[in-house]
Amino acid sequence: MSFQKNLQTLRTGRNFTQERLAMLLGVSRQAISKWESGVSLR
Repeated sequence: MSFQKNLQTLRTGRNFTQERLAMLLGVSRQAISKWESGVSLR
């Protein structure tokens, strides 16, 4: 399973929004979106 798919599966399995996960990780919601779409992995 790719990082992108794994991240999305784990996030949705815990009923976290991208915004909630971003807040917990200290990153922007846009970063989470880019990670899940494969645009950026940094």
